[in-house]
Amino acid sequence: MSDAKRMVAVIGRLGIHPVARLSLAGSRMLAYLAVHGCPVARGRASAALWPDLPDDSGRANLRRTLWQLPRGWVLAIGDQLQLDAETDYSHAYHVAAKALQGQALTYDEISLLSNDVLPGWYEEWALQAGEGFHQLRLQALEAACRNMTALGQHGLATQAGSAAVAAEPLRESAAEALIEAHLAQRNRYEAVQCFRLLAQRLHSELGVLPDPALSLRFSAIGLPTGTTP
Repeated sequence: MSDAKRMVAVIGRLGIHPVARLSLAGSRMLAYLAVHGCPVARGRASAALWPDLPDDSGRANLRRTLWQLPRGWVLAIGDQLQLDAETDYSHAYHVAAKALQGQALTYDEISLLSNDVLPGWYEEWALQAGEGFHQLRLQALEAACRNMTALGQHGLATQAGSAAVAAEPLRESAAEALIEAHLAQRNRYEAVQCFRLLAQRLHSELGVLPDPALSLRFSAIGLPTGTTP
């Protein structure tokens, strides 16, 4: 298998292809480099991966981890380290950009944006990458839902909208996009259920009602909302 076939996945879970035996430190190293994309200085990498250790100890751990990694996965260029593999993280940013530019997405592209980066990882660098990606994928899924509703691709529109709502149940704009997708397909029952669930969550979590404009949208087409707490 050629070097170009190497792949590190960080969305949903960590995975590498071709499969190789990795230490815990090696897994963290590949994940760290995958979410950075560009070359990283050795000192910065060791400080991020071993934040509780003195600098000398962190650098020693870094050298040991690099030596234990399968050959070819990480390039050392002077003081810089770079992952020599494709990543689903960089591909997901490209997919998100497509959606935000008004382009339609495929089923697989929507599925890629339907998960967060390294869920369950609580290291500072992982949390920072995860939060940035979470916000981006919300915007992209919502945009994809609206784009494909306009294009008449209702199945994909509802998939994108459902993924956005699942990622952030209190996000009113995501729920609105999904509701519009249901209504465009003449699925009034699903639209009303989506609205009522949003209303229940907003009332339970924040003590507020849905945006009045969304309530008026239902009133204008004669659909019951059932938003009274």
